[in-house]
Amino acid sequence: MEYSLGQRLQKLHGPVLLTGHTGFKGTWMTFLLEHLGIPVVGYSLPAEKNSLFDRAEQNGKIPEVFADIREYETLEQFIDLHKPSTIIHMAAQPLVLQSYGNPRETFDINVMGTINVLDIAFKKDYIKAIIIVTTDKVYRNDNAGQAFVESDPLEGKDPYSASKVGTESVVAAWQQIAKTSGGPKVTAVRAGNVIGGGDFAHNRLVPDLVRAIISGKKVKIRQPESTRPWQHVIDSLIGYIKVLEYSLDNREIHAFNFAPNDQSLQVQEIVKLFSNVLKSHKKIEVEFIRNLKSKNTKSLEASNLCLNSELSRQVLHWEPVYSQIEAIEETAFWWVKILVDKENPVEISRLQIEKSLSVLQERET
Repeated sequence: MEYSLGQRLQKLHGPVLLTGHTGFKGTWMTFLLEHLGIPVVGYSLPAEKNSLFDRAEQNGKIPEVFADIREYETLEQFIDLHKPSTIIHMAAQPLVLQSYGNPRETFDINVMGTINVLDIAFKKDYIKAIIIVTTDKVYRNDNAGQAFVESDPLEGKDPYSASKVGTESVVAAWQQIAKTSGGPKVTAVRAGNVIGGGDFAHNRLVPDLVRAIISGKKVKIRQPESTRPWQHVIDSLIGYIKVLEYSLDNREIHAFNFAPNDQSLQVQEIVKLFSNVLKSHKKIEVEFIRNLKSKNTKSLEASNLCLNSELSRQVLHWEPVYSQIEAIEETAFWWVKILVDKENPVEISRLQIEKSLSVLQERET
């Protein structure tokens, strides 16, 4: 089936360069680009054990190199070799709690890594557009439940969020360089809490639930009343591709939010929904940890977070395929197929991509 999504990218001479392609979102993005017939090359650290990339046995499936985004010469050599037409920059240290233990490394990867990508890209006339993936956590957040819009003030209290605010400053600087001296269009993209099959990162809700299923041990869930804009990974990635194509038409907006239409759900609601899908297959024992002391994780993470995606709807005609409830159900279904039915993760992922794209196609017609 032919889709309107991605047709602009198909007509370009060079592939999409995807940094961080071995990560959770990077692996899903590779699947999506391949499904749309868009060539992709990858630059990333080696995949972690039990990651989606590892489970799907993706090593060597696309032109790739395993290297650190901070290795300037290696990155430039890879770009010179493949001459990408566009870049999706995902490579990052993405975990809030880990950033407290390694703040300097978090800033180095997230800020200097982005500078490397942009500095090299602006020297290559064949690169036409770049999107930089930041986070929904870049906004100044007083936990009042405000739905942030792209023009709201940015402020990061924890090292991870602060590093991504630094990344946003880098984006703004190179956007100014493009205006004064020319260069590819650069856009920041900020997505809600992304979930989906295959995520196995530490200190994330759904992966923690999955590890509890595998180990048979009770999982401790912090801050059950906290809210997040839970979003299926495919919805955010469709948005990223739309931004890239929008930029190729020589149009520019500083940043786009991507989040579900419905109000952010609490952590405990997500746990219940996930458990309900799996209850006939696997049991999850959960202990909710409330009343954390200030020295603990309660003071390290925002308790409420909500994004407004109206700009993406108006400008890009983007709408999420899934509600938050549907997103968690699709994620749980993916894990049932893998852990219980022992099916191929590549095929299950591609079936969910096909389902999502079919919904988009129906909307367009």
